[in-house]
Amino acid sequence: MPDNHTVLMTQAVDDFLDYLRHQRRASPHTLSSYQRDLNKLQEYCNTTQLTTWDSLRDHHIRAFIARLRRNTLAPRTIQRTLSAVRSFYNYLQRQGLAKINPANDVSAPKQQRPLPALLDVDQASQLLNIKSDDPIALRDLAIMELFYSSGLRLSELVSLNLINIDLGDQTVRVIGKGNKERIVPVGRCAVTALRAWLTVRSRLVAVEETALFINDRGHRINQRMVQRRLKEWVIKQGVNSQLHPHMLRHSFASHLLESSSDLRAVQELLGHADISTTQIYTHVDFQRLASVYDQAHPRARKKKED
Repeated sequence: MPDNHTVLMTQAVDDFLDYLRHQRRASPHTLSSYQRDLNKLQEYCNTTQLTTWDSLRDHHIRAFIARLRRNTLAPRTIQRTLSAVRSFYNYLQRQGLAKINPANDVSAPKQQRPLPALLDVDQASQLLNIKSDDPIALRDLAIMELFYSSGLRLSELVSLNLINIDLGDQTVRVIGKGNKERIVPVGRCAVTALRAWLTVRSRLVAVEETALFINDRGHRINQRMVQRRLKEWVIKQGVNSQLHPHMLRHSFASHLLESSSDLRAVQELLGHADISTTQIYTHVDFQRLASVYDQAHPRARKKKED
């Protein structure tokens, strides 16, 4: 039979849920989630001889969160649980049942950003194997080749003007995040595709339009159209993938890193201010990433033994 302390703690949870149900008009799903999360906290209290809600402090909440992590709960689930505990203690404080909110200064574990998908080399070759003299097809091939060749962001690509491309030098001048400029190499296949596009661009271009890539009305192409055209080409080329521009950028970075192991170079080409950001765009485990960094960064390399 539950002791008096357990009964009082359970009653406080029930009262809180009633408050959410009747005063806040919380949904059944929210109520179920809050009840499940607070039941876990009460189970923790029972195993650690905490007999009142007012007796919990921030170190207790941290220990509770650590237990949830050991049980391999996802960061998103833990964040939701911590939010439920904070709301519960706000209620307890208003009711005079707790002096402080012990969850206020406790941070949930950060949710890892999922790595975006990428094309393998064969899929990339299949996608880019386009044989057509149609001006729009030539434009689309040049767009995809430049994405894959130079790792541009979608916003960077649609912002390109004719003067940003130097086919003789095989480079493109890009204005990236924070209005930072970088010069990126353009590969041989992308140069060929761009030359073919530029020979037919004059058939579509509106007067005084400076954009490198234009739509069928002669004006600068927008991001939504690029996204739509890439999805259409995936279907036409029979590539088994949900293609989007970022996937080509990610494929560029991953394939380059796999062949060169030069993380610093990939960082520069992608326009990342911090090398840790480059980690997100590569399918490389942390140990390999650190090893490449140690070899690549002149301030990180160990001195050779005499």
